[in-house]
Amino acid sequence: MKNYTADGAVGYSPFPPIADYGFLSDCETTALVAPSGNVEWMCLPRMDSPSVFGALLDRDAGSFRLGPADVSVPAARRYLPGTMVLETSWGTRGGWVIVRDVLLIGPWHHENERSTTHRRSPTDYDADHVLLRLVRCVNGEAQLNLDCEPVFDYGRKFAEWEYSGPGYHDALARAEGCDVNLQLTTDMNLGIEGPRATARTLMHEGDTVFAALSWSEHRAPQSYDEAYERLVWTAHHWQHWLDHGEFPDHPWRTFLQRSALTLKGLSYAPTGALVAAATTSLPETPGGQRNWDYRYTWMRDATFMLWGLYTLGFDWEANDFFYFVMDVAEAEEGQLQVMYGIDGRARLDEETLDHLSGYEAAKPVRVGNSAYNQEQHDVWGAVLDSVYLHTKSRDHLPDRIWPIMVKQVEDALQHWSEPDRGIWEVRGEPKHFTSSKLMCWVAMDRGYRLAEIREDAERAERWHAAADEIKDDICTNAIDDRGVFTQHYETDALDASVLLMPLVRFMAPDDERIRTTVLAIADELTQDGLVLRYRTEATDDGMAGEEGTFTICSFWLVSALVEIGELTRARELCERLLSFASALQLYAEEIDPRSGRHLGNFPQAFTHLALINAVMHVVRADEQTVESEFERQLKQVRHSG
Repeated sequence: MKNYTADGAVGYSPFPPIADYGFLSDCETTALVAPSGNVEWMCLPRMDSPSVFGALLDRDAGSFRLGPADVSVPAARRYLPGTMVLETSWGTRGGWVIVRDVLLIGPWHHENERSTTHRRSPTDYDADHVLLRLVRCVNGEAQLNLDCEPVFDYGRKFAEWEYSGPGYHDALARAEGCDVNLQLTTDMNLGIEGPRATARTLMHEGDTVFAALSWSEHRAPQSYDEAYERLVWTAHHWQHWLDHGEFPDHPWRTFLQRSALTLKGLSYAPTGALVAAATTSLPETPGGQRNWDYRYTWMRDATFMLWGLYTLGFDWEANDFFYFVMDVAEAEEGQLQVMYGIDGRARLDEETLDHLSGYEAAKPVRVGNSAYNQEQHDVWGAVLDSVYLHTKSRDHLPDRIWPIMVKQVEDALQHWSEPDRGIWEVRGEPKHFTSSKLMCWVAMDRGYRLAEIREDAERAERWHAAADEIKDDICTNAIDDRGVFTQHYETDALDASVLLMPLVRFMAPDDERIRTTVLAIADELTQDGLVLRYRTEATDDGMAGEEGTFTICSFWLVSALVEIGELTRARELCERLLSFASALQLYAEEIDPRSGRHLGNFPQAFTHLALINAVMHVVRADEQTVESEFERQLKQVRHSG
């Protein structure tokens, strides 16, 4: 297939473009499905576990294809509207077939025993731990192939298959030293060829086939009819979930809905955590070394996650995520770090998997993330802002939370004047990053507001004074001769993270310094109109090579442009960014503005959160413009009357 090499030229690659993958989730694990019908990324039993299908990072690291024998490029792909059910349509020489893929969700399972993983309140539904694939021949005839070759432990342990039923419809795959066993159930006749389970059948118009891969005690479907019923249950579950949201009647509504579904799919239901992305080590630079494991929860996502969920009306999910953050803070006795595992674990030791080739030879492949032990001072502001948002939405701050928040504010007060590694987790020397100072100001500002709610006058007064001190320090040291806020003290370099200033209400958006900064970033920190995090040549990030434009930063620019009154420019940029969405309305971390190619881990929660923020900024500004115009016309009519 065609793909783009590091220099932007078109060339052959055995790896599909990142944006071409379909995303599946049951809110405990995730899967990525290539256009060929190949499941090329799946970690079990949960999204941060070792992969069993890892062809995304090495073509020999495991895959599961179900599709026509003689065609690898589908005619069309889509999600069933309002769901996480992926539908792929195939046109062959002899006929047409449709494949539907889904990670099943069913009724709550733990009626007679308690779950060992769930920490949030039980709901009416639960993951079934089944990857289901349904096929229907809708016209003519077509040869169908099934090829399931898991390789456990990130491609290090080949599967050993054996039949597990009386005929040829059930097979079990296991590997020595691995806790996960895979049960494959299908109405096709299975054959075992070493580490592979295979099947093929000739389908005629009206024929149906199912294949179910399961990995727990939960029963997989045993027939096509049962499989279809459980797919419908899951589809209705997603549609009912989406119905609880509040979406504007606007042409961009579908982008908001798909972003909401994607964020829900990136959440880990047992704890309420949100992973930054479903993958590890998809490169930010083609063939480069900026490859990180994003299957963890970043504290800085907290504010944006809660803002997005509350904005769209998903209060239950916001509540679950809030209490995941609070569980972590309580367990750490206030000593919060940058990120955590989805189970709340603190150690995320990083290692490289040198036996894997990497996506399009981008090495190293990493699992774990050593940034967990970096000092990043934005964490306090992110947590305090999330608590403030939660308190405003509930008009209540639980007593057990207040001592934890006091510790966060006091830590920010103690350390705000020290250098750190900033929001982008640079691996160079610590600096006095402006965004870190900004988020320490947020910690003080939200802290004193919460103290006022708690009627804690002494702390409110002291923290308010500290917020003013930090603001003065930023305005003294982080502004260049043009009146532009810079990346860190003692530099003229720009950084997209300062776009957060108007969004967190550091200054009024009509302040000339804010306006000048936003426009400077729009004009000078962009490549073909899309925003870079920073210029790599002006930033000691400890890494070699270039990187693409960060999509979250471009969406931040949309929101910031709306804030300073540049609505036309904001709308045009938002329209352009939405045009870069994948065919399934998904986003990776970065976009190459020349080719439109997506780069980095996929799908990226932070990007979809920023999309929600940006789109709602534009939609609300448009609504206010319409209302103002209506009021103007009404006054004119009254005056003329």
